[in-house]
Amino acid sequence: MSVPVIELDDVRSAADRIQQSVIRTPAIRCERLSKRLGCQIALKAENLQHVGAFKARGAANAVLSLNEHDASRGVVTHSSGNHAAALARAAARRGIPAHVVMPDNSSAVKIAAVQSYGVQPVFCQPNETSRTETAEALRRETGATFVHPYETPAVIAGQGTVGLELLQQIESIDAILVPVGGGGLLAGILVAVKSLRPDVKVFAVEPAWADDTARSLSIGSPQSPTRYDTVADGLRTGIGQNTFPVIQRWVDGLFLVSENAILSAMRRIAEDAHLVCEPSGAVALAGLIENADEFAGQTVGVVISGGNLDFADCKMGL
Repeated sequence: MSVPVIELDDVRSAADRIQQSVIRTPAIRCERLSKRLGCQIALKAENLQHVGAFKARGAANAVLSLNEHDASRGVVTHSSGNHAAALARAAARRGIPAHVVMPDNSSAVKIAAVQSYGVQPVFCQPNETSRTETAEALRRETGATFVHPYETPAVIAGQGTVGLELLQQIESIDAILVPVGGGGLLAGILVAVKSLRPDVKVFAVEPAWADDTARSLSIGSPQSPTRYDTVADGLRTGIGQNTFPVIQRWVDGLFLVSENAILSAMRRIAEDAHLVCEPSGAVALAGLIENADEFAGQTVGVVISGGNLDFADCKMGL
C-alpha cells in the first residue's frame, strides 16, 4: 500500500501556518434538518470561508510554505474557480505573482472572483488535458511554482484542517460526509480524522455524473472522468494520484447522488439552515438525505464546501 503524501503533523503544521489567513468556520447545528433526517446534523460552513470555499486553506498553506526564492517567481495553477481564486488571494497577500488557467465554461462568479485579486485568467478547453498543458506552458514561461488544486501535498494538508476543526468543535461526532472531486479535501480530512479518531466514520459523496472516484475504488486504481457536465462544477476533475491511495485506505464508504438530489439539497440548505451554497457545496448533504437511515440517531458533520453560487444561472432552480 502506498505511503500517504502527508501525515497528521503536516496538517497540524498547516493549521498553525494558516491561522491568520483563514476563517475558523462554524459547525452549525441545524435543528430543522436534524428533525427532518433523524440525526443530529452540524454543517461545517466552508461557504463562509475566504473566497467562499475551503480552497482558501490549501492555497494559503502552499503559498506560505514557499521559500523566498521560489515565492519571488510566483505560483501557477489550473482550476474551475475556487482554487483559482484562493491561490490568487494567497499570492496577493504575500505580494507575489499568480498565474491562473481556467476552463472556458467556468462560472462567471468564479471568474470574477479571480479577477478581483488582480489576476486575469488564461482560458482553456474544459478537460484535464487542456488544463494541464496550458498550465505547464505557463510554468515554463514564468518559472512559477505549480500549485495543483488537489495533488500538491501542502494543499492537501491545508484542506485537512477542516477535519481538525470538526473534531474540536463536535466531540461527540460519529460520522463526517465530504464531497469528492479531485480528493484533496477528502484526503486531508481522512488523514486528520483517522489519525486522531479512527472510530469516526468518513464518507465520500460524489455526483453520479462525475463518478470517477466510485469507479476508482471499485477497480482499485485511479480512473478518468467520462463526462464533465455535472451541475457540481467544482467536482468535475478526476481523482488524484496522490489523493486516491489515502481515500482507498481510509474512506468508510461512498454515496453517488443525482443532479436533482444536489439541487434539492441546495434548497434544503437555503430554507432550513439559511445558508447559500453552490452545487458542489450541497453534494455532501444530498448524500445524507438519500441515505439518512444509515445515520439514524448519530451526530453527523456535513461539509458545505463552497458558496459561490451564480444566481444568474437558471439551472439552479431556486
